[in-house]
Amino acid sequence: MTPEIAVRADAELGEGPTWDTAGDRLVWVDILGCRIHTYAPGTGRTSTLRVDQHVGAAKPRSGGGLVANLRDGTGLYAPDGTFSWLLHDPVPGRRGNDAAVAPDGSLWAGTMRYDEAPDGGTLTRIAPDGTPSPLIDRVGVSNGIGWSPHDTTLAYYVDSSTRRVDTLRVVDGRVRERREFVRLEAGAGFPDGLTVDADGCVWIALWDGGQLRRYTPDGALDRTVELPVARPTACAFGGPGLRDLYVTTARTGLPVAPEPAGSLLVLPGIGQGLPGRAFDG
Repeated sequence: MTPEIAVRADAELGEGPTWDTAGDRLVWVDILGCRIHTYAPGTGRTSTLRVDQHVGAAKPRSGGGLVANLRDGTGLYAPDGTFSWLLHDPVPGRRGNDAAVAPDGSLWAGTMRYDEAPDGGTLTRIAPDGTPSPLIDRVGVSNGIGWSPHDTTLAYYVDSSTRRVDTLRVVDGRVRERREFVRLEAGAGFPDGLTVDADGCVWIALWDGGQLRRYTPDGALDRTVELPVARPTACAFGGPGLRDLYVTTARTGLPVAPEPAGSLLVLPGIGQGLPGRAFDG
């Protein structure tokens, strides 16, 4: 299948696509460009919210607006764009990266150091009231997060620096077990963002690999999609019936970044996604 350009853009580090069911739109960010973007495929309408610092992810809130994983912590945007901190936790040399809303309505927020120092990042559960609970406290580059549709205690998680996708067994808000799910071979690139489809299969974007890969729940590779960019960053199902797969891409660090690097891509009708949960805060 040939990807199409959904939104032509020049994002430095496009990331975190998320389908906002209530708004019938896709939300995604440009981390280094300090922007939160939306795209409504039904109308073609786009919007951009400029923020004051690097933004790793933005997710819908159940009462409207967005929750954002920012450089200095977790922030809330009201529907009118008004900002407030939910958890202000600045650490010099560190920023927020990918995040996801868990089945219980909490936010799992990852961090990483700008220099990507080993063990310099974290994965933290943020309750709707802003209370943080550490999940993993030594991470290189905290990245993609998703949940099995067949087992709500089972999460998939990427620390890109390890080239692995792991499964996390989560009980009472704590990681009780961590196991390797997939390890990428040398030369394949690095696992970045991911999404889980209605069959329980895991779609992974390969940074520096120029591909999406789909793995079955037992870890077998069953589909590879070649992309016209070197640095796809993440993917998410959206659009009518959640059957279109959207892919964010990056230009940063490339000596030459021809189009469509930095744009939002789409693979129409490629699969069946799952409805997402909005953050309860």
